[in-house]
Amino acid sequence: MDSVPNPPLPPNPYDLKKEKKKNEPFSRIDKNIKVDPKFASNEYVSISYSQRAHEDLIVTKGKGFTKEKNKKKRGNFRAGVIDITEKKAVYFDD
Repeated sequence: MDSVPNPPLPPNPYDLKKEKKKNEPFSRIDKNIKVDPKFASNEYVSISYSQRAHEDLIVTKGKGFTKEKNKKKRGNFRAGVIDITEKKAVYFDD
């Protein structure tokens, strides 16, 4: 009688899990990339005219915030001169 060879067995799942992968949070940017310190933080930086608006608006919530914001946009809010001489543009090397 001809013996039929047995099909190969599937791999042992315990052998495949030898290396346990460490969970890392999703990031579009590789961890090895160095970031310019200027862009490293999104921290709020106050300017004279924005500081007064911030102090007025930080205490309001909800519809009150929208109302106060729109009042300041109308022109009643005189906070000071905006400095247009300072260049804040950033040019990237491509």
